[in-house]
Amino acid sequence: MTEPEGVRLQKVLSQAGVASRRVAERMITDGRVEVDGRIVTELGTRVDPENAEIRVDGTRIQLNDDLMYLAINKERGMHSTMSDDRGRPCVGDLVEHRVRGNKHLFHVGRLDADTEGLLILTNDGELAHRLMHPSYEVPKTYVATVLGSVPRGLGRKLKDGVELDDGPAHVDDFAVVDTLPGKTLVRVTLHEGRKRIVRRLLAAVGFPVQALVRTDIGSVNLGEMRPGSIRVLTRKEIGELYKAVGM
Repeated sequence: MTEPEGVRLQKVLSQAGVASRRVAERMITDGRVEVDGRIVTELGTRVDPENAEIRVDGTRIQLNDDLMYLAINKERGMHSTMSDDRGRPCVGDLVEHRVRGNKHLFHVGRLDADTEGLLILTNDGELAHRLMHPSYEVPKTYVATVLGSVPRGLGRKLKDGVELDDGPAHVDDFAVVDTLPGKTLVRVTLHEGRKRIVRRLLAAVGFPVQALVRTDIGSVNLGEMRPGSIRVLTRKEIGELYKAVGM
């Protein structure tokens, strides 16, 4: 008797960490699971986990165990590259002893050495490309420290657009986070990735950045991560990144 091809859908979902097999069966019968764009409700359905595109509640499930998705809180003074021929500290040093095969990882959204905060590392080349491409408009959020008090209307000015030496730029959102003696913390969200864009924008309106931290890329955020720490993205975070770039 010939062995049926493929793996039962509920087993695939369970092995991917979506839910226990029993809960996965209920998800299927409730019509919450899609395989290659088609809702599947039959529990006997078998799929090829290496090639099938499976979504639960519209969110794509990553089934390839060889793909890696990491969040790093880059420290100030560290370069965003995976190696540095001048021997300067870089992200590659941070992952070298903790992650196998780090040479195949792409960093999503380079940060200059003076900027701290969130970097995503992955060997999923298509996702990395889309996250960095401006046409997908994935928002990135930063907290900047500037000197002095920020006047009313600065946020509107930044949203309307500021002329830089390589063309106009604008922010999607701007807010004052805190006021301290002699300085202000502001939160800036924008989706373009020109070099040092946040620093250049704030300098152009009279508020040079004293310190800068990126806190969010899309739905992924630093949370309680300490500087220099690494964590694996959750299944939910990966799915939301896929959704943000239409994968």
